Amino acid sequence: AVPAGITLRAGRARYAARPDKPGRIGMSASTVTIRPATRQDIPAMTGLLAALFSIEKDFVADPGRQAQGLSLLLSDACQNRVLVAESQERPHGRVIGMVVGQLTVSTAQGTPSVLLEDLVVEATARGRGIGRMLVEALADWAHKSGATRIQLLADRNNAPAFEFYGRLGFGPTSMVCLRRMP
Repeated sequence: AVPAGITLRAGRARYAARPDKPGRIGMSASTVTIRPATRQDIPAMTGLLAALFSIEKDFVADPGRQAQGLSLLLSDACQNRVLVAESQERPHGRVIGMVVGQLTVSTAQGTPSVLLEDLVVEATARGRGIGRMLVEALADWAHKSGATRIQLLADRNNAPAFEFYGRLGFGPTSMVCLRRMP
């Protein structure tokens, strides 16, 4: 089994979006805008989260709960960053991807760090560099926020996610995620 903890030091490499790949429906990365999410994006983001949670064993899609969580994240823009990838093709302004970052403090490093969560791109838009653009935009925010590390959790059975994050410089750690309900 692949370890669930993955980490990247913030502010290292920069990546450019890849050109459109033939044979795919939809857009090229050049027709996508990465921007901060707004409350108006919550319905589209809950749809993206439903797709993500359908492949994660630990979570179940519940649009009401996901909308509540997104509202909480959006209400504290200093500690959280929710970014969306918006298509500039028809229909113009459609949200096709998202990522969430939450600032925390690393006592080991004595600096802020960022927890990356909920990176998802619509299936028809994958393979064009949009996920990479979302991660890099989040890394820029992390760097500007003084974070020296970005970490995330991935479903241990999601090999494509591990390959994707590996290409972006993330690597496994010795840490294991545990959880308990309060």
